[in-house]
Amino acid sequence: MRIGVHMSVSGGKHMAFETAKELGCEAIQMFVRNVRGWTSGPLKKKEIDDFLEKKMEFKEEIWPVISHNSYLVNLASLDKEKLEKSFNAMLDELTKVDQLQIEYENMHPGVIPVSDKEETSKLGAFTQIAEQLNKLMKETKDFKVIILLETTAGQGKGLGNKFHHFKTIIDKIQNKDRIGICFDTAHSFAAGYDFTTKKGYEEMWNEFDDVIGLKYLFAFHLNDTDKECGSRVDRHTHIGQGKIGKEPFGFFINDERFINMPGILETPNSDNLKEDVMNLKILKSLRRK
Repeated sequence: MRIGVHMSVSGGKHMAFETAKELGCEAIQMFVRNVRGWTSGPLKKKEIDDFLEKKMEFKEEIWPVISHNSYLVNLASLDKEKLEKSFNAMLDELTKVDQLQIEYENMHPGVIPVSDKEETSKLGAFTQIAEQLNKLMKETKDFKVIILLETTAGQGKGLGNKFHHFKTIIDKIQNKDRIGICFDTAHSFAAGYDFTTKKGYEEMWNEFDDVIGLKYLFAFHLNDTDKECGSRVDRHTHIGQGKIGKEPFGFFINDERFINMPGILETPNSDNLKEDVMNLKILKSLRRK
């Protein structure tokens, strides 16, 4: 697995590569637009050129690159204004990602609308998410970026905590070459998938393959959590300091099926990045020599 970190874009998006190199990252994740608001200005030519220059410079060392979308986006929303804003924000995101030649766009599937008929609402939400993704893919039909749906803890009314959620969405996607999954360890553990033993780990991937298909798995978020398995609470913590523990991360890192896939840290951090250095060191120490 190619281990990396979610990078700050302070000082310019291209600087993410410089910092990643210093940290010893092999892959990176970043934000490409304002994630706290609906609107975001267009990328300047110099911004694009600087990024592409650095991406080319480090192409042998740091790849692939993942963009994480805004947490405001909810393609399951029943509010017409919020849905339109979500669609436009995603379209802007995909446009920027294409300009920067980023390989993956990561997003949370969505949040279920409040309803008295929860199961009906879930199916309706999955259908709407797929419809919105199909529209986005048509609008960006010449783009190469693959949209990754991230596994979630299922906190509140969040969707994506069970594998069959993704099957329902993917089955409705017209261009299946543009869709995939990002597996978040903290989220999936909180959702009830216990992979802390080798037996549990293999059983989970057998289920994933049976329900979704491993061909749709493209990336990982490697986070520990301080919440119990099945808690459905999203709380990231440092590798080995949570309920997952250090050793299970070795299952992922040394799995030959995932050798060229990115594994991105999203653990709490301070300005001097000492936590990233610590977590990267721990993950790399788990590699079989």
